[in-house]
Amino acid sequence: MLVNRGNLDSLFNAFNAAFTKGYGGADSAYRDVAMVVPSSASAETYGWLGQFPKMREWVGDRVVHNLAAHSYAITNKKFESTVSVGRTYIEDDRYGVFSPIMEEMGKSAAEHPDELVFSLLSQGFTTTCYDKQYFFDTDHPVQNAAGEVVSASNMQAGSGPAWFLLDCSRAIKPMVYQERIPYRLTPLNDDGDANVFWKDEYVYGVRARSNAGFGLWQLAYASKAELTAENYEAARAAMMNLRGDGGRPLGVKPNIIVVPTALEGAAMRLLNNGTRIVTVGGTSVAVQNEWAGTAKPIVSAWLS
Repeated sequence: MLVNRGNLDSLFNAFNAAFTKGYGGADSAYRDVAMVVPSSASAETYGWLGQFPKMREWVGDRVVHNLAAHSYAITNKKFESTVSVGRTYIEDDRYGVFSPIMEEMGKSAAEHPDELVFSLLSQGFTTTCYDKQYFFDTDHPVQNAAGEVVSASNMQAGSGPAWFLLDCSRAIKPMVYQERIPYRLTPLNDDGDANVFWKDEYVYGVRARSNAGFGLWQLAYASKAELTAENYEAARAAMMNLRGDGGRPLGVKPNIIVVPTALEGAAMRLLNNGTRIVTVGGTSVAVQNEWAGTAKPIVSAWLS
């Protein structure tokens, strides 16, 4: 190929098309569990996360909830991925071998929010949320009906790999994905660019600014107990019985379970099979699986 401005622009258009193809074809799940929030600054503060809006009978004056009671903030981070293409590859018409790499870069960019969101979810046992407690903890402070501060738990003890029940049916979700600058492929392919002059290569890079954070801990429940029908039932019951300030039920109903790859089989058997095996009098018996279809399973490698 004759290396000139027109051909280099055409080549970038082809690379960008491959990037876009990979981006659009990626299988990502972060939107299922995270509230996607556009960002216009270096960080965003979510003071309103302390409130769980509920209707009440209007007796006397309105009760105004302070939406700036907390100072939980998510700071955007910069991310990049960069590759170089030697000028001689273009001169010798061998640039086609790089299209799959550009497509893979697009796929990686589309899946990066999954890495941010699900990695953070797995770190919820040791990372604080808006109430300054760990996201998964046994002593989240709430007020009971008498106005006293009591502890609430959103975790189940155990020693196995963690799995997570989430209520993602609401506008507010248990996780937040904050996007400042979307993923975009940019070239450095002018003769005056240092990489072209000194190294005789063209550079193509992806850049983005974003980050993940925690939403409402009340919409998430973690367990390290074995993923069985009994532990699943107990986790659902504990989550659905969570109460907010004033002792009022929150109406939480989990509809998604997130598991690591090690628990994929257990999750699929529990939630997709029409029957399950129980032991009655020392004999294994197949019974109707009452938990089939009660939650959508999401398997994420980023939990490991």
